[in-house]
Amino acid sequence: MSAGVSLKHCVSMLLLKLFMFFACFHECLSSPLDHLKGYMLTDRGADAFLPEITPTAAPQPFLPLLAPSPLSPFTNSTVPKLSGLCMLNFTAAQSLMRMTSIDCWAAFAPLLANVICCPQLHATLVILVGQSSKETGVLSLNRTLAQLCLSDIEQALAGQGAGDNLKQICSIHPSNLTEESCPVKDVDEFENTVNSSELLDSCEKIDPVKECCDQVCQGAISDAATRLALKASDPLSMDGPHVLPEHSTRVNDCKTVVLRWLASKLDPYHAKEVLRGLTNCNVNKACPLVFPNMRHVANSCGNGISNQTTCCDAMDSYVSHLQKQTLITNLQALDCATSLGLKLQKYNITKNVYSLCHISLKDFSLQGWFLSGCLLPSLPSDATFDKFSGISFICDLNDNIPAPWPNLSLLPASSCNKTIRIPALPAATNAQSGLYNENAAVYLLIASSMAIMMLLQF
Repeated sequence: MSAGVSLKHCVSMLLLKLFMFFACFHECLSSPLDHLKGYMLTDRGADAFLPEITPTAAPQPFLPLLAPSPLSPFTNSTVPKLSGLCMLNFTAAQSLMRMTSIDCWAAFAPLLANVICCPQLHATLVILVGQSSKETGVLSLNRTLAQLCLSDIEQALAGQGAGDNLKQICSIHPSNLTEESCPVKDVDEFENTVNSSELLDSCEKIDPVKECCDQVCQGAISDAATRLALKASDPLSMDGPHVLPEHSTRVNDCKTVVLRWLASKLDPYHAKEVLRGLTNCNVNKACPLVFPNMRHVANSCGNGISNQTTCCDAMDSYVSHLQKQTLITNLQALDCATSLGLKLQKYNITKNVYSLCHISLKDFSLQGWFLSGCLLPSLPSDATFDKFSGISFICDLNDNIPAPWPNLSLLPASSCNKTIRIPALPAATNAQSGLYNENAAVYLLIASSMAIMMLLQF
């Protein structure tokens, strides 16, 4: 059995090398216009989500994982124009900045925004300000410097290949570099207010899986932020519905200050791992998809299913619109399946249409040519850049976990429930064992796509 798997792996790697050879050869023969057309994405405008969906509508072709050509430069040729007034040390965080530019590479930034790009960008801002506090003694920037520095950060990242609209994609503002409503920003006052040794012990090293359930570090951060918020000249009472929202906002602003202090006590790489681990806990809690109008599905599947084919056509058409939005993790897909199922039940769809129409978790993520669905692991790694294969990221192309139909009589499934077993990187199905591995899956997809398109053009 193991020999068979090994043989399959060798064959797939041989095909990979052949495909990459032909892809590179074709690239040498293609014109710049052909190259540009190869990377055009389908339109994701507002009309893509209109409710007027015919049962036979098919998803438009989409190729989200096509990496840049091995012959194409990764970085921009222009030198970023910096203000020269920002005190943040970009040089000391050079490797962090490069990793952020790869995670937010221009073509993929909107697709990886929710899971990889924006969490990495937010972590970068926290680390840059936190590291600078070792020189300035302050855990924030004033509004003037914040505006200058944010512009410099955006220019520096764009100069290494990142998108030039990350502020819009990730909802970043100059206020993200200030203390906002938190009353404490000086390092000395911070350390005199909170139990800094306990905070560092709780967050210096976290288990990215256990932390989401045990919340040891998150609890320490919340406690420290609450202590900082109470230092305001007009301390807000925890009682009463009118003052609670304002107090909650102040505590949240202070949490950012706490994270910056933590980042100042760790090296940039270690700080990034901690911050991304904490962010993953929040990322996996909610479904990021926007559900368009589902009346068409309700008309085809509601009040008992009289025609299974019509119902499943309507479901396939509806799900195809979800597949144009973004890449998601397997835990997010689980939440999306639950959310959609509950909405469908409100339209009097009582039968399990997921099982009836063979809807799986991967059907909720972005789709494309030669791609039957990509779910990112619940603990997503950074994207990587290689001068031969371009930008790549890990996803599992063989994850066929059936989408669970929600049962109102049962509590929603939770990743902290010990009976729930959804791995960070789903395993390949038995029928395809050894066909993809976590390092070769995306590369093989890219090479196959390019080779087939090349053959079609000859």
